[in-house]
Amino acid sequence: MDVVVTGRHCEVSERFREHVSDKLARLEKHDHRIIRVQVEVEQEKNPRQHDRATRVELTAFSKGPVIRAEAAAEDKMGALDLALDKMASQMRRAADRRRIHRGRHAPVSVGQALADVEPPAAPEPEDETVTERQVGPITVTGDGPLVVREKSHAAAPMTLDTALYEMELVGHDFYLFVDKESEKPSVVYRRRGYDYGVISLDLD
Repeated sequence: MDVVVTGRHCEVSERFREHVSDKLARLEKHDHRIIRVQVEVEQEKNPRQHDRATRVELTAFSKGPVIRAEAAAEDKMGALDLALDKMASQMRRAADRRRIHRGRHAPVSVGQALADVEPPAAPEPEDETVTERQVGPITVTGDGPLVVREKSHAAAPMTLDTALYEMELVGHDFYLFVDKESEKPSVVYRRRGYDYGVISLDLD
C-alpha cells in the first residue's frame, strides 16, 4: 500500500510521514484491496480555531469504491488518529452492511423506501426586508447561507444498494446519485440504525 502525504500551509516532516505509514498499515486488515492512501494535512491560520488548528483528510483508493475521512484537532497526530478511527469505522460499517445484504432476497425499491418519508412542512412567510452584509471580499444578500465549499464529482448511474454502500464508505449521512432504474437524480440518507430514506427528483 502506497502512502502519499502532502501539506497545505504547513511543513510535513519525514518523521511524521513515517508515523503516518505505520499508522495506516492497520487499514489493510479492514480492506486488503487498498492500493494507495493520500493524506492531506492543512494548517488553520485563524488563532480562534486553536482546538481545530490542524485538519487531516484521508482518501483511500482500492479496487473498490474510494473511501474518504477527515478530522481536525490541535495537532497533526491527534487529527490523524481521529481521521484514521473514522475511516476504520466506515470500513467496518460497509462490511457489516454487505453481510446483512447477502441475507436479503430482494432489494428495497425506491417507492418502498420513500413510503414513510414525511412531506416537507409549509414554508414560513418571508420577510420582505433584504439585508446585505460583507463576508471578506464577497457581498452576501439576506441571511445567506454563504457557499464556502463546492465540489463536483464524475458519476455513473447506480443501483440503490450500490449508493448505500458508497455512502457508508465516504462516511456521510447522505449520498447523491443517479438511479440506474429510474434514471432520476436521487439522494439516499441515513435515518435510524440500518434504516434509510430516498428522495428522487422528477425532471418532468
